[in-house]
Amino acid sequence: MSYQVLVSRTFQKQFAGLESSLQERVKTALKNLKEDPFRSRPKADIKQIKGTHPPKYRVRIGKYRAVYTVEGDKVKVIEIFARGREY
Repeated sequence: MSYQVLVSRTFQKQFAGLESSLQERVKTALKNLKEDPFRSRPKADIKQIKGTHPPKYRVRIGKYRAVYTVEGDKVKVIEIFARGREY
């Protein structure tokens, strides 16, 4: 099954503020979510965020984290931020 990746306006604004080399890494990570947004694998360190309803997930991109939800066949990316900030 292939998933469709959608991004929020918040994510778009945060993404625009990143350096271009990091933007490329983020694009690659989001493309990997199309295959399987639930399972960790090389180049896609994915974990479910505990205590969230509906369930939210995060994918690690170097020192950054992208937070997303999955609804049916759509992956909705909410935001991206530097590691260390609370979810």
